[in-house]
Amino acid sequence: MFKNAINGFATAWKGLTLTIRHLFASNAKRKIISVSDENYFKRLEGTNTIQYPAQKLPVPEVGRYQLEVEMDDCIVCDLCAKICPVDCIDIEAIKATEAIGQTSDGTTKRLYAAKFDIDMAKCMYCGLCTIVCPTECITMTNQYDKSVFELKDLTYEFSDMTPEEAAEKRILIEKQNAERQAAKLAAIQKKEGGE
Repeated sequence: MFKNAINGFATAWKGLTLTIRHLFASNAKRKIISVSDENYFKRLEGTNTIQYPAQKLPVPEVGRYQLEVEMDDCIVCDLCAKICPVDCIDIEAIKATEAIGQTSDGTTKRLYAAKFDIDMAKCMYCGLCTIVCPTECITMTNQYDKSVFELKDLTYEFSDMTPEEAAEKRILIEKQNAERQAAKLAAIQKKEGGE
């Protein structure tokens, strides 16, 4: 029993001396260097961590961090949601009664985005959604510090349609579809009546 106590104190003393030695040895601030520098990932001796948020490490240009959607360029094709391996993108499209505009690259928009949500808590930052987007409206930004207190706050809503506007657009397309069906039925009856 006495031997175990001495062994415990000796182990604790060894750990504390190591900690104290590193505490007083690491008094230099970490210098911010470019990501392309060959020493970027090298562990520096005698340095503390950077003083975040006053100092920030540079992020790689091709880094994958926060998803962002430019809704003016989105044609609501749903390709990003289909390719997502973890289903973090939730899209609800409503067909428009006519063309509703064009994207910055000239693609005609024919669908409304009633819902375009991205759950960054599920996202695995693979970047597949950005690759398949035909209008390049979904991109990964260099923002990496999106800390929140509630998990639900990591779901970002990009659609700017209110539920009332979405309901109105659904009614318009249903009305247009009903009118087309009635016109087809009238044409069939006219054709059968003429024969």
